[in-house]
Amino acid sequence: MENPELTPIIKDLITITSVALASVENDFTIDSSGFGTSRFVKWFDHKYGKEVDTRAWVKAHLVCGVKTNIVTAVQLTMSNEHDTKFLPELVMQTAQNFTVKEVSGDKAYSSRANLELINELGAVPYIPFRKGTTGRAKNAPTWKKMYHYFEFNNAEFLEHYHKRSNAETTFHMIKSKFGDSVRSKTEVAQVNEVLLKVLCHNICVVIQEMFELGIEPDFFGS
Repeated sequence: MENPELTPIIKDLITITSVALASVENDFTIDSSGFGTSRFVKWFDHKYGKEVDTRAWVKAHLVCGVKTNIVTAVQLTMSNEHDTKFLPELVMQTAQNFTVKEVSGDKAYSSRANLELINELGAVPYIPFRKGTTGRAKNAPTWKKMYHYFEFNNAEFLEHYHKRSNAETTFHMIKSKFGDSVRSKTEVAQVNEVLLKVLCHNICVVIQEMFELGIEPDFFGS
């Protein structure tokens, strides 16, 4: 578990298990959630002028299909890094194996660059706009188009956007089956432990869809 060479291997296995449902999933959502650890970190509270012990956590950023909750791409961090910068890598990785038609996410992923990237992949970004933003394109025509869609066809926009709740369902499935915290002590082992939870989740999803959808899983796209 403490071997960093294991990390890319588990990620590859997550990708391989997801490919079995490539013919099923076209709409995807992105979100993040934390897994508690046994470690504590110190930070200085300027308001009270003292050091505070806070429990550290591993944060998982993932993309999943909205129909089956299969995880198609995942990235782990050891701190509360901003979600928006993880969207390009995760969505592009998903697009390598799936035909992506929609990507939904909350306001944390709202940026002109993210919307343009999703559009360039041939998909529609259903990401709401933060309060106070405008529809000014600034060399991002997708931003302007989706802003007007959001403003003038809000009910229809939200029908697509609410598919993002499936990401919360995915995290609930993972945590309820395999735990919402990790027992490993080192950072590398904690990352690998969370990745293995995701891999086990994907295997469970594939088995479920074998019976519900009658698919014969093809893990190598042959």
